[in-house]
Amino acid sequence: MADSERTTRQEVTRFDREFLRSALALAAKPDIDHFLYISDTPISPDDLRRKQARKKLVYAVTAEPLAAELHGRKQKALVIPAYDYSRVERVKVALVSALAQGAFKEGDLVLCMTGRVGHPPDTLMQMRIGGSLDDRVAIEGIKLGDEYNSQVVDALIQLALQIGQEGYEGHPVGTIITIGDHNNVLEKSRQITINPFQGLGESERNVLDPRMREAIKNFSVLDGAFVIREDGVVLSAGRYLSAGDEDAKVPLGLGARHAAAANITAATQCLALVVSQTSGAVRLFKDGTILLELHQSARRT
Repeated sequence: MADSERTTRQEVTRFDREFLRSALALAAKPDIDHFLYISDTPISPDDLRRKQARKKLVYAVTAEPLAAELHGRKQKALVIPAYDYSRVERVKVALVSALAQGAFKEGDLVLCMTGRVGHPPDTLMQMRIGGSLDDRVAIEGIKLGDEYNSQVVDALIQLALQIGQEGYEGHPVGTIITIGDHNNVLEKSRQITINPFQGLGESERNVLDPRMREAIKNFSVLDGAFVIREDGVVLSAGRYLSAGDEDAKVPLGLGARHAAAANITAATQCLALVVSQTSGAVRLFKDGTILLELHQSARRT
C-alpha cells in the first residue's frame, strides 16, 4: 500500500509539471498578451529557461516578501489576499489588482493559471479584458473614470475583502465605504456616531497607509458609512446615507446596506463598496448599479 501511495504521488507530481509546461507553451503563443500565474510557489528557473512565456509572466501572490523577491528577480508580481476563494474568485481578484496597477489594458488576452490555496495550480482560464465573458463584470469595475485614483480603489477593494473574510474579533460585520464626490455625499448624509477621524491631519488618514486601513477594519463595527475622498483621505465614519431611491437598482435579496449604497451612487458621482454582513461578499456600486461582485468561499472563524 505504501508503494502504491508513493507511486500515485509521483504520478501527480509528474502530471502537475506536464500541465505547467503545457500552460507555458500556450502562454508563449502570439495571441496571448499576459500569463497571470496565481500561486505562492514560483515557477522554477528550469521550467522558464528559454521560454517566450517568461516575458509575459505576471505573478499574483499572497505575501509581500515573496512579491519583493520576485521584483528583485526582475519579474512582475502583485499581491492579493490570502483567503479561501474559489478558483474563479481568485482570478477575479488578481485581475482587478492587475488592472488597477496598470499591468493589463483594454483588449489584452490573458491566460490565467490558478488552483486551490496550498496546492499546485490546476485550472487555466482565458480572459479577454473588456470582453463578453461572465467575468466581464470584474473588469468593468475598474473602468471608473480619471477622477478616481486606481491605487486607492484597489486598496479599498482589498480592504473590503479582508473585512468580509475576517469580521471583527471573530464576528461577521458589514459596512459601506464611499469613494469620491465627498461634498455631495456629506450633504446627503448625517453623522450618527462620533467621527473617530476628526482632528487627525490628512497625512495621517490616507488609506494608502496600512495603519489607516487597519483602523478602518477596527471601526467597521460602527453603524453607518465611511466617507473617503478621491485621493484616499478618510473624512468620516459613522455617516447615515439619506439619498433618495428613484434611480437605484438593487437585486432582490440584498438588504438596506446595499440599497443605501445604490441610492447614494445614483444621487451623486461617488463609488460605494459594500461588505455583506451575512455572506462576506463585496460589491462595488456606481450610478446606482453593481459593477463588481466578489464572493468568499469561506470565512475565517
